[in-house]
Amino acid sequence: MSSPNSAPTDVTASPYGTLPPAAAPAVRKPISLPRLMDMHARGEKITMLTAYDATFAAMADSAGVECILVGDSLGMVCQGRHSTVGVSLDEMRYHTACVSRGVRRVQGTAWVVADLPFGSYQQSAEQALASAVVLMEAGAHMVKLEGGGWTTETVRFLTQRGIPVCAHLGLTPQTVHALGGYRVQGRGDGAANTLRQEAKALADAGAQLLVLEMVPTALASALTQELPHCATIGIGAGAGTAGQVLVLHDMLGMNIGKMPKFVRNFMQGQGSIAGAMQAYVQAVKQGQFPVDAEHAWS
Repeated sequence: MSSPNSAPTDVTASPYGTLPPAAAPAVRKPISLPRLMDMHARGEKITMLTAYDATFAAMADSAGVECILVGDSLGMVCQGRHSTVGVSLDEMRYHTACVSRGVRRVQGTAWVVADLPFGSYQQSAEQALASAVVLMEAGAHMVKLEGGGWTTETVRFLTQRGIPVCAHLGLTPQTVHALGGYRVQGRGDGAANTLRQEAKALADAGAQLLVLEMVPTALASALTQELPHCATIGIGAGAGTAGQVLVLHDMLGMNIGKMPKFVRNFMQGQGSIAGAMQAYVQAVKQGQFPVDAEHAWS
């Protein structure tokens, strides 16, 4: 019989369970900007999912997701807000640190992107730099900001100082009130030309990823071809983008509101969350998701 002071026989045991293993090193090399750009050049689809904590981040990495987005969508799916407005920089720092620790704990290889929340970069480029430093120090590899036009010089300011930037055009949730609601953006020649000009300017300023949200499929496909050094990541923008992103809770069928048109519930037919994530990666890689007729707009 062991004494109360004897050492436990299983030193790896944890009362709270264990995180899943990282993807096999022989299969998965560390994700970097050059590797993402190489995938874009070769036509291999890039996969991105949101995550807000260590365990789900580790699971996404193990499933083969290349990019993990610590999205300010946490304001809606985790905090119960009606929009992303109201999420603070400190909250984004906290969740970015959680995700980063989860990826590191399993020796993961995913590229971590963190949203600059509303109000943390609009005042000036210097404010954007200070906010980006907070998220990079928390473990982000790249920051994301929304909008075109005035944001171009902010992107240039950040990238010239060694901070990778993901831009975001189309439906920009932080300014949804100014857009008149959750509506498709870039329809009509005038709107399409403006979006095209903004996308090119952001890419020229140094943005290397560009989320296109609820943009007509033809426009999103054209931009993907026109921006060889900036990979487009679609959400409700059709199958012609360089990659896809979904909110984790949406693709697991856990949305407490109306499920967006551009979402597929990948938990259907799967026995686990890990299986659903793997199914998502496979569907994007094989061109089976999204289906333009079901998940996008013309």
